[in-house]
Amino acid sequence: MNAEEKKNLLASLEKSLIVSCQIQPTDPVYSMDFVLKMAKAAEWGGAKGIRANSPDQIKLIKDNVDLPMIGLYKIFSKTSDVFITPTLDAARQVWAAGAEIIALDCTDQLTEDGRPAWELLPVVQKEIPDALIFADVSNYEEAKRAAEMGADMIGPTLYGYTKETKDITEPDMRSFARMCRDFGDRAFMIMEGHIYTPEDAVKALYLGADAVVVGSAITRPHLTTKRFTDLIGGLQDNWRTAERESINHLPKESK
Repeated sequence: MNAEEKKNLLASLEKSLIVSCQIQPTDPVYSMDFVLKMAKAAEWGGAKGIRANSPDQIKLIKDNVDLPMIGLYKIFSKTSDVFITPTLDAARQVWAAGAEIIALDCTDQLTEDGRPAWELLPVVQKEIPDALIFADVSNYEEAKRAAEMGADMIGPTLYGYTKETKDITEPDMRSFARMCRDFGDRAFMIMEGHIYTPEDAVKALYLGADAVVVGSAITRPHLTTKRFTDLIGGLQDNWRTAERESINHLPKESK
């Protein structure tokens, strides 16, 4: 995409809902047919974009749903906590599958090579210049660095998924509002993570979000059910624990 096409794509997402349609082999609803139905349902419901994981799921959705795609490739490792598009090769596969936007881990977490995850950002910018880059961060400082490095889109996607934030279950709206105020003139700001109701989404837009990504609250019925049963059971369990375990128990070849 050239600069004008990138600008127009971002404009098409302004003040909209983007639905994250992802599925893992350990999910009870796992099937490629299901992930496609999720994307079609999101399109029918008025979503303006899709976020999807892995080249095969990205391509399937892009072949059948006419919406902009935020693509990522979750590759898990026993020696690193970085799993969102951790390498240039992974980014290239996401791009080849049809995603216009590539999501990268831009936190301070270390990759398998012992390098901060954010160091991949300028590499992908150079090697895949036609792509828009979505920086997934976990705090204000990481968002600031991503904005300074020229990320096109920034969101606190990994807030709650790093060692420092792993016990978090609610969005930090105050920090996000600060990100929007300070970096909104340089990057397209997206609220992603821990958004479970339409009211939360509207609140994020009011605080400065250019768009909102919602995932499990819409597309992962088993986790939606778990949130209900955990609360009904007196909060003796935490549905997020089940979510993390379902990922951590994936066979390495499936990750």
